Amino acid sequence: MVSEKKKQIIIPKEDAVFWMDKNGDWHNEHGKFEHPKIIKYFNASIKKDENGYYVHQETSDYNEKVYFPYEDAAFFVVDVKVNENIILTLNNSETIKFSPEHLFTRDDALYLQTPEHRIKFKDSALLKISKFMEESNGHLVFKIKDKNYQVPCKDDL
Repeated sequence: MVSEKKKQIIIPKEDAVFWMDKNGDWHNEHGKFEHPKIIKYFNASIKKDENGYYVHQETSDYNEKVYFPYEDAAFFVVDVKVNENIILTLNNSETIKFSPEHLFTRDDALYLQTPEHRIKFKDSALLKISKFMEESNGHLVFKIKDKNYQVPCKDDL
């Protein structure tokens, strides 16, 4: 039996019928997505390649990539677990170990820069991690395990 190659469907960002706002919420022409299962499906389907972020869907017949516009970031920290380490849960359900040396702020929002992504903290996650933050001499400082990490402000980007 010869396996047939699946059809590849690629939709450019300018033709996408949905987008992500600066808060990590999905929208289409009818408004903000409300159904939790649809939101979870879209978030879990986010991927990135050399052309940008896209939502990936695979069926028995085709692979589809829909590149989508986003206002600020495509990945968001949605939950924080504090044990021996701090573990961040992203909107796509992946977890990553927290690295305070990669934090920065911009426009009153907190971000984490990884080699692959700029990740924004949702307000609910920011509240959970805020117990480790304080202001010192006009600068935001993250304090954990007897170490202080000054969080740079990158408003000029």
